Amino acid sequence: MPAYLIGHITVKDPVQWGVYVKGVRESLLPFNGRTLFRGKRASVLAGEHPYDLAVVIEFSDQESLQSWYDSEEYQKLIPIRDRAADVAIISYDA
Repeated sequence: MPAYLIGHITVKDPVQWGVYVKGVRESLLPFNGRTLFRGKRASVLAGEHPYDLAVVIEFSDQESLQSWYDSEEYQKLIPIRDRAADVAIISYDA
């Protein structure tokens, strides 16, 4: 069953964010993760949502998603991510 990672993002340091995004792209390759969508919030139609950007990444299953997240390659990127942006990351099953 496909699994999806959805990230909600507000960038604080665009230069460091660029470093992080490049690293994520490279780290996804061994796990066959595929970025389906990356975009900027147009409007909040209901409720509250403080984040400006979103990304949706597809994995073949939840195990692959979790393996990527736990991988050494991605774990090395987390300090960069945390300096560069405020982020909420959620996984979903299809």
